[in-house]
This record gives sequence, C-alpha cells and structure tokens, in this order.
Amino acid sequence: MLLRGHDSVLERFRRTIRAGRLPSTFLFVGPPGIGKKSFALQLAQGLLCERQPEEDLDPCGQCPSCVQVLAGTHPDIHIVQKPADKNTIPIKLLIGEDDTRNREGLCYDISLKPFSGRRKFGIIDDADILGAGQGESANCLLKTLEEPPPKSLLILIGTSEQRQLPTIRSRCQVVRFNPLAESDVADLLISTGKCSDENIARKAASLSGGSLAKAIQWCDEAFLEFRAALFENLSQRDYDLPPLAKTVTSFVESAGKEAAEKRARMREVLTMGLQFYEQLIAALSSTSSSTAKDEALQKAVATTVRWWPGDAEAATYCVEICLDALAHVDSNANLTALAEWWLDELSQTARAGMVKV
Repeated sequence: MLLRGHDSVLERFRRTIRAGRLPSTFLFVGPPGIGKKSFALQLAQGLLCERQPEEDLDPCGQCPSCVQVLAGTHPDIHIVQKPADKNTIPIKLLIGEDDTRNREGLCYDISLKPFSGRRKFGIIDDADILGAGQGESANCLLKTLEEPPPKSLLILIGTSEQRQLPTIRSRCQVVRFNPLAESDVADLLISTGKCSDENIARKAASLSGGSLAKAIQWCDEAFLEFRAALFENLSQRDYDLPPLAKTVTSFVESAGKEAAEKRARMREVLTMGLQFYEQLIAALSSTSSSTAKDEALQKAVATTVRWWPGDAEAATYCVEICLDALAHVDSNANLTALAEWWLDELSQTARAGMVKV
C-alpha cells in the first residue's frame, strides 16, 4: 500500500502503540483526496500483519492478512461510506434494517470478536455527513464511541473538526492530516500509473492543492482545456452567456451517467470559479497582479484587473455567488439551471462593478 507525505502521523502512531496507549476511536481530518482512508487501511494492515511486530506499522504485504487487506476482503475490517446515489449514510449501514436493528451494521460488526486478526476495525468515510442533518445516524454511533467494544478500533474520516457533531468529536482522538507536497503528488501520479508524462504530472500536482484525487483529474487534458476556457471567458467584460452555460453543462454531463458524478463535476467547475475570484481579490487588494502559480489563471486575472469596474468588494460578492452555487449543488438543484444562474449573477456583478442591493 503506497503512502506518501504523512510520515509524522505514522511515527506518532508508532510511539503510541509502543507505549501501549492506542485509543479505540479516532477522527481523521484534512482536505479531501490526501490519503486519510489509505492511511487508515495501512494502519489496519500494520496492526493485523502476521509477520511484522504491530508497533512497527510496517506490514509485509505478503502474509494472508496483508493480502486480504489489500484486496478489501479482510473479515475484521468493516468500511462504511455514503453510497454514490445518496446524500447521506443510510442508517442500516450503521445499525441494520428495521427488522434487524442492532444485529447488523457497522456498530454490531465491530462488537463481535475478531474473526482472524487481533482486532476489529471500523472505518467510516464521509463522516462530515453525520454532522449535516443526519443526527439519527450520528446518535447511533454514540454508544459505540462511549463504550468501544474490546479489541476494536473505530476511525471516522472527515475534512474538518468543525463539520463534526460536538458529541462525536469529543469522543474521538483527533488526527490532523496536511495536504501532500507537490513533489509527492507528482511522484505518486507517475508511480501509480495515473500519468505517464512527467510534465503533465507536475502541472497536475501544481493545481491539486496537495490532493492526489484532484491531481488525477488534472491529468485529463479535457480538464485543463475546460479550465483555461472558463478563465478566459470570466476574464472578458461581456462574455456570451448562453454558449458558456452550454459549455459548462456539457462538461458536467460528460462526468458520467450517475447524478453523483455530475454533481461532483459541477462542484469542480464552481471551485474553479471560486479560485478565479479569490485570485482577483488578491490582485485588486495589492500591487501584484496575482498570487496564482499557474499561467492560465494568472493571465486571466491580469486581464480582468485591467477592466474591472469595481473594487475588491465586488469580487468578494462574486466569491459569495460561487459559494451559494456550491450550496445549491448539495441541495440537489437542477444543474443546468444552476449553471445559467451562476454565470448570469457573475456577469451582472462584473458589468456593474458593484454589489447588488
């Protein structure tokens, strides 16, 4: 299992295990796509390895236990995450169906004795959702968090402490993960076969914000071409709204057949817009043209500064428009209508150079 960039976290776990003070519940927090789930699985693999001392957390990768972890078939590791077609983690995944309450689901599974290893592991991905209007699912976990079963280890994975319910956060040992270094991201793209061109890998890494998942997207030239085209349009005083809205919609639709794939793509588009206006604010608020590293964004911001009729406050309002649009994505808005609304609001603000009252 290939991990990079989290050596300090790994060493912290080694010290804790050697001291015999490994807690039973953890909350892993950090930006998406930086390897938190992969780290959780390597932790489990290291603790379950049949050949290496568990305090080394250096799994051999060859024993039956390690092979099962790598294959995702180890009977003592239970993973729960939001299904692709859902906005929540179904309660049945935590405590079973109505007719099998507390006799199925993650909380029940980790309460059983280990099947073949020394511990049972529960991993809950998308834990942020537990703090976003899904109180019933969160409450199901409280008893398990308060009284962890013997020989169990439960790991919740989210993006920040603030997005977790206080009752859950207070019962977990928080472990913070930092974004990966650009060099690590580029190396991982090459070593995992996600990208064969070193120049593209470095470019993707520079745009990733330290997220391997995002970098993999940026290895697709269609992403880079769309991003450059979007920035070029946003940098124009009067862009042609209908064609641009159609381009955005087509790009979103090309993400795949599933609604979740399209919504994830729409979030990426809106995040591009958010990045553009954040850089515009920086340029309008200082003597430098832009703090952006990449050429496409830097050029677009420099062009915009030359004609922008307002000040940083108007650009800040554009940031708020992007954030509002992101919130609508999560509330299942019609994506075509959302794209049209988003671009129209940005266009009106840019032309007026002021915040609408």
